[in-house]
Amino acid sequence: MRHNDRAASAPWIRTRLRTAPGAATALAVLVLVTAFLAAAFPRAVDAYETKGLRHDILTADAGRSTLEVARPQPGLELPQAQRDDEARSPELARIGAGLLKALPAPLRADTSSVAYGVRTSKPAVADEPWLPRPEAVPPQLSYVAQSGLEEHATLASGAWPTTPREVTSDSREVQGAVTEETAAELKVKVGATITLLTAAQEPITVTITGIVAPRDPRGSYWSADPLLRTPSLVLDTTSPFPVHYWTGTVLLAEDSGPALLSTAAEPVLFWRIPPDPAGLTGPDDARLTSVIASLESGPGLLKVREIAGDTAVFATGLGHIVEANARMRDAISPVIAVAALGIGSVAAVVLLMTGALLAGRRKAELALMRSRGGSLRGIGGRLLAETAVTVLPASALGLLLATLAVGEARWWPGALAAAGVGLLVCVALPLRTTLQHIRPTLGAGREDMVSARPSRRRTVAELTLLVLAVGAVTALRRRGTSAEGGTDLLVSAAPVLVALIAALVLVRLYPLPLRLATRPVARLRGAIGFLSLARAGRSSAGGALPLLALLLALATAAFGGSVIAGIGDARDDAALASVGADARISGASERATLPDELVRTVRDLDGVTGVAPVRVEYSVNMPEAVAGDGGANGGGAGTGTSTGSGSGSADDAKAAALVGIDPASYAELARATGLPAFPAARLKATGSSAPLPEGAKAGPDRVLPAIASPAVAARLGKEPRALETLSGDFEVQVVGTVSRVASVSPTDFLVVNSAALEQKAPTTLLLTGAPDPGKLRAAVGGSGKEYAVQLRSEERARYVNTPMQAGAERIYLAAVAAGAGYALLAVLLSLLQTAPERKTLLARLRTMGLTTEQGRKLLAFEATPQALLAAGGGLFTGWATIALLSPGIDLVPLALAGVAGSDTSPVLLRTDLWSLALPAAGVVALAAAVAGVQAWWASRRGSITELRAGDSR
Repeated sequence: MRHNDRAASAPWIRTRLRTAPGAATALAVLVLVTAFLAAAFPRAVDAYETKGLRHDILTADAGRSTLEVARPQPGLELPQAQRDDEARSPELARIGAGLLKALPAPLRADTSSVAYGVRTSKPAVADEPWLPRPEAVPPQLSYVAQSGLEEHATLASGAWPTTPREVTSDSREVQGAVTEETAAELKVKVGATITLLTAAQEPITVTITGIVAPRDPRGSYWSADPLLRTPSLVLDTTSPFPVHYWTGTVLLAEDSGPALLSTAAEPVLFWRIPPDPAGLTGPDDARLTSVIASLESGPGLLKVREIAGDTAVFATGLGHIVEANARMRDAISPVIAVAALGIGSVAAVVLLMTGALLAGRRKAELALMRSRGGSLRGIGGRLLAETAVTVLPASALGLLLATLAVGEARWWPGALAAAGVGLLVCVALPLRTTLQHIRPTLGAGREDMVSARPSRRRTVAELTLLVLAVGAVTALRRRGTSAEGGTDLLVSAAPVLVALIAALVLVRLYPLPLRLATRPVARLRGAIGFLSLARAGRSSAGGALPLLALLLALATAAFGGSVIAGIGDARDDAALASVGADARISGASERATLPDELVRTVRDLDGVTGVAPVRVEYSVNMPEAVAGDGGANGGGAGTGTSTGSGSGSADDAKAAALVGIDPASYAELARATGLPAFPAARLKATGSSAPLPEGAKAGPDRVLPAIASPAVAARLGKEPRALETLSGDFEVQVVGTVSRVASVSPTDFLVVNSAALEQKAPTTLLLTGAPDPGKLRAAVGGSGKEYAVQLRSEERARYVNTPMQAGAERIYLAAVAAGAGYALLAVLLSLLQTAPERKTLLARLRTMGLTTEQGRKLLAFEATPQALLAAGGGLFTGWATIALLSPGIDLVPLALAGVAGSDTSPVLLRTDLWSLALPAAGVVALAAAVAGVQAWWASRRGSITELRAGDSR
């Protein structure tokens, strides 16, 4: 019996697939694409988190990332031979090998750069007369006998330091080398000798036998202790006067460590182990943090001491690097979750729409089977079998493609996502189809939306979703996207819930304009308008599911596009705040002035459209704050609108930057760069503030009008206040406020007309336009002095190098594209669902005299209400979602985090009109195109093909 059942089921599946190969292929392609996107998303997140962790470790300073185990010199109670043996290479290498084996997973070492040896922890004074003595203070040198010198350096001159005879604690002659930078700064030559005193004040002669050049100066071997490579001029903190001295390192022969044990420079034995991040993945950060904590002060440290000695200590800054990476990941993840849930919801709805389309096409067939005694279990099993044959291979292929497209990621999240897509389709399609045939039906009634009345269950479900959406949006506005303990899925799903409520509301309101429009149209002479509105009211294409898919897709695309636009705007604003204009030229020091010849040369360069000379004087002491409110805003005109800049209190503005400008050129620069409008007319140099003749001195009663930051304006008040500056002594009266100026980064500033100052020479030159960087630097370099040239484009490029930020940005770009694609697919599915009815309608109307042109108009007018409803609802839903959620979303982790010197003030989400308009316009255009193509295709077929005797359509 079972054999007969199996034999009967196989032909059914083959027959169905051969009967409708197009539908099966379309379903497989849709599942393939959806499974690919579902599997690629977690893999892409894993990939950029992995790359971000590795990038942060590789680019961090070697002094922070290197693992160092150190212990003091062997105890003096030990025999001298034993102490010497512990400081020699064989014993140090044995301990180093043990430490490498003991490193717990996932921590791994870069064995090519491991170094060990003996070094002095306290610099020793070098009294040789030929060594440089800036400010009459002799240099202080450190000494290190470190392994691997010949492997990590090349010999520039002389010979490698060696140990002609065995070195012990009693040795008084050793050989050493220095790097090229150390030799250049400290005037060291091959053959020079340096004296190092022992604890008994006996001299140890260190002969410099060679000068070496590092093979990889930025590698961990040379950068774990930068003094190995480069000497430094440091401040003497023990002197009552500010004096400096040189400090550097002498590289001794590898087996010279025992000689350092007799010195008073506190020698220590050390093992430096640089980490190898090649095997690390993003999810390893928690384990890595735990392992490092254990090595610093836990069971791991006990293991280290078993190998290196009871007094060994473990030190590294790698834990702080990993924690910083985890903070950035935790800040980005909630924002990424918004895109993931949005696109996932759209994909699920589109799959359900596909199931509804297939179920509708087979409704008559299954109703016939049901009326002839077919059981729901049998029908459902057959549908499940034929669906699984198509869907499961497509899901597996999507997972395979995602695995090939995105490497270096965990396999199981993508596998679960792809399996979820396949399971949803396999279960939803048979379940939806069989539930329609619980009871045998004799015929299908009309589904007229205008006369449909929502049930009580639907009303309760809508109210429940409304409460959830309001709660999610309220939580997001109050605390942002981050929540303690990880990502809050309810908060991240707020855009989805908002779109869902909007879809349900629009479906309820949809019949009202149809009723209002049908009455006047019915009185017109033509029948096209009335028929199109009547068809639009009855069409199931305007149901809640298609509209929900469109609103979700459009809202997600708008949200993702606004995120991308917000990131770009934030980086543009940060670059502008850092540079001040398209290009900036300033002196090597704050007080260096620019010659007039340089200003003229730069003004004449190709691509320069505007030049604004600015004189900036930092840290000008402000008078005592006026009593009471006293803020001056010049009547409110000319105030800036930026928030977060210059909003400090009057007590905070004890010092400010004095900015002297040419009002006309600066106002033009502000307009060209998009800065707040600058009230240049208020700084007009007239009366007591008229320009001074060359070389003239200003009187103490000279009053200059000034534009100030809000905090400085509050401190100075409305009356003239006296200032003492390097540009002259004068009084200022605040006549207006702005929140931001292009020339200075401090939030406290005072802007005056430079023509009214005693010292007018500019210290900074701000340029607008697009000058050639090479020609600009050549023109500046030709002035004979060193000037700093900053370009806004180069500053902007600094914000796109972090793998984690770039990966998150690519995910949002994919979200925008996927949202737009699913929106167009939802339109196509909704129109295909009613395509047979429209073909039949056109065939009947053609028998009554309907022309081809009228048929095209009829289908276009019928599709217009649903398309306009979806497009308008998508525009409103996207705009409302962004407006509601923007106060709780900060784009700083995506836009600016990880870049030194960048502005870290909050970057709020703003609506991007293109992301709203383009997908919505695409929906309308596709609906019109499909209607036109369908009318054209129907006109080519005869009416007999569509009209059959006994057809109930």
